Amino acid sequence: MLPCQGRPPPDAFLLQSHHCPMEDDVYFYRPDAGHGLPHDPFKAIVAPRIIGWISSLTAAGTPNLAPYSFCAAMCSDPYIIAFSSEGYKDSVRNIEATREFAWNFVSRELAEKMNATSEPVDPHVDEFRLCGVAPAPGRAIRAPHVAASPAVLECKLLDVREIKDLNGDGTDHWLVLGQVAGVHIRRAYLRDGLFDTFLADPVLRAGYRADYMHSGKRLELYRPY
Repeated sequence: MLPCQGRPPPDAFLLQSHHCPMEDDVYFYRPDAGHGLPHDPFKAIVAPRIIGWISSLTAAGTPNLAPYSFCAAMCSDPYIIAFSSEGYKDSVRNIEATREFAWNFVSRELAEKMNATSEPVDPHVDEFRLCGVAPAPGRAIRAPHVAASPAVLECKLLDVREIKDLNGDGTDHWLVLGQVAGVHIRRAYLRDGLFDTFLADPVLRAGYRADYMHSGKRLELYRPY
């Protein structure tokens, strides 16, 4: 590998790295060669990200509630949302079995409750009870949702598939696509007929282990394990 050209970066870890900055002020790396930084920056770069707080039912009818930070709206006609799971977790298993789920808006008021549901527990554990939030019954689906959530999207499953890499190998990351069959909006967050996102104060994922964001400010929430 050619040595770095130009002024070396001041950071000690960069001085010891095999990665060379481009044009002195841009740090470049190829993911398959490693990032050479103290922590992988990918999740901090693709941020902030909306949180998919996903509620579902087991095949036996036990409620499940878990957060996923790889989540986004895919289109608006029809309404379709997607989230992905690192590993074939309970939410994915439940959704494949029942073909439905709900997406719950995470407000600042609910942030600690959401974080509590990131704890890995047995499939028979009801996370609504675990984190202390009241469930509300679905209208278009059987799965319950978080009653206090400013907005809820009830979804029916379109597809579940394992994400594959450039070599066609499975990654054990599972993409779930759902079409919205029902929308709940708490009236307190409607202003002149418009959902007021800023009033609802969403909590967003913003980088490393404990980094979240709300109202443009940093919020730290360490997982309960």
